[in-house]
Amino acid sequence: MEEAVLVAGVGNIFLGDDGFGPEVVRRLTGEGGLPERARLVDYGIRGMHLAYDLLDGYAALVLVDAAPVGTAPGDVAVLRVGPDDLGGGDLDAHGMAPVAVLASLDRLGGTLPATYVVGCHPATVEEGIGLSGPVSAAVPVAMAAVRDLARRLCAAAPAADGRG
Repeated sequence: MEEAVLVAGVGNIFLGDDGFGPEVVRRLTGEGGLPERARLVDYGIRGMHLAYDLLDGYAALVLVDAAPVGTAPGDVAVLRVGPDDLGGGDLDAHGMAPVAVLASLDRLGGTLPATYVVGCHPATVEEGIGLSGPVSAAVPVAMAAVRDLARRLCAAAPAADGRG
């Protein structure tokens, strides 16, 4: 079965709430609930790995990350991201910010799939392991958003045999 949707957790677990994406993916891995055609990966800070995986031709990408998406720590939002939202990005084999990864796909020979960010407004991204209270409380909210989005995107993606 061909995977249609890539769910990618990104962030640095050593920088407090920046570890939000990896924590959501860790919990989803344990609890399940994603469609068969969704692939779940914790990329952490391995941006180039994400870029190369996107060359496999997914119909959609769901990026889970700490991002300034609200007004208060723990606010969760789902945003549609397009090429015009990305600007440029410099290739760096040792680590890339998610925006730079997505912006660099065309230079790597790929195209940006339909892309969504499930983001959580961080309280702190200072050195330290573990999420703040508000961001930790937002993990189940983000998990529900990822499950819902992955179901909708997988249902809308064409089947590997082209039958839809």
